[in-house]
Amino acid sequence: MPVSSISSASPASTTRSQSQNLGQADFIRLMTTQMKMQDPTDPVDNKEMIAQMAQFSSLSGIENINSTLKAISAQLDRVLSTQAATPTATPE
Repeated sequence: MPVSSISSASPASTTRSQSQNLGQADFIRLMTTQMKMQDPTDPVDNKEMIAQMAQFSSLSGIENINSTLKAISAQLDRVLSTQAATPTATPE
């Protein structure tokens, strides 16, 4: 389905640098805009909609995994820095 330009796009989203990744909010905004702008006589195919919802679900899961891994990494960094700062006893 061809998509025309969106006149209600916010300046922040149009000036986003190409190196930044799209987030969950961007995905929802794109999907809802697509649904608003679709031709009622020729709606999006159900298979395409299911595929988009699966992508959204995958994105959400990946973001959760990423935040969990960052938290684990931060905890490991704290443990390692604590162990490095603690003097070890030398056997006599």
